[in-house]
Amino acid sequence: MRQQQPRNRASRSIRRTGTAAVVLAATLLGLAGCDGYDSTSPATARAHASGVPAAFATGAAGSVDCREAKCVALTFDTGPSPQTPKILALLRQYHIHATFFLRGDNALKYADFTRQTAAEGNELETLTWNHHILTRISKEEVRDEIVRGREAVAKVTGITPTLLRPPQGRTSDTVTGIARDLGMAEVEWSATGSDYATNDSQLIADRILKDTRRDGIILLHDWVDPTNRGYNGTVASIPLIVAKLQSEGYTFVTVSQLLAPGKPQAGKVYK
Repeated sequence: MRQQQPRNRASRSIRRTGTAAVVLAATLLGLAGCDGYDSTSPATARAHASGVPAAFATGAAGSVDCREAKCVALTFDTGPSPQTPKILALLRQYHIHATFFLRGDNALKYADFTRQTAAEGNELETLTWNHHILTRISKEEVRDEIVRGREAVAKVTGITPTLLRPPQGRTSDTVTGIARDLGMAEVEWSATGSDYATNDSQLIADRILKDTRRDGIILLHDWVDPTNRGYNGTVASIPLIVAKLQSEGYTFVTVSQLLAPGKPQAGKVYK
């Protein structure tokens, strides 16, 4: 029995060491982000600007400081499209604003919708020019996609985007470096309805509601799919999502308002 004691102590030591290693690995993974990129939360962005007056957001409850209020940002990718006027009508109905990450080619094609979206107080940013996956193309093509997308929005509205949503959320050190060089930050999301894969509005809403937390960034799409495989249930899901979250005390804001009084920093990825 005495001879077994060293082995038992060694075994306990190994278990403790193994446990510590697991904890350390989990901590490092959390810092780096499970998606393979470092990300900054809205709360962290706000904390880094402590002592700075807030850029108040206006929602159904009036002016709001997201350091105190339970805020959430609603975002739409891919538009504008023939669905845009329906989405804007719902935003007006619920007295909220959203952030639209526009495809540059669509911003030009549906220029009237682009201008209307901006005129109604929503935030307009870019999803690149044509939704190419940035991690699958060359550095030169990545820069061109971002610049053309940004310039298209600026041409129609006079507003130059400072936020980039990488298509499909796929980013890398290369993409982030180019965004930094262009003075842009990237924005991912924390809740998605996967509305590209279903027309079931209730399912889309249920997915969003399940994953939404304070400081969340919600992803939906402003698009029409002629093949009817997806996207066409998005508009009907919006009242289900907004009414439920408002009843739970959430205030809807744009991404920039969610970060305030912090300001998006070039080369950062917000999530």
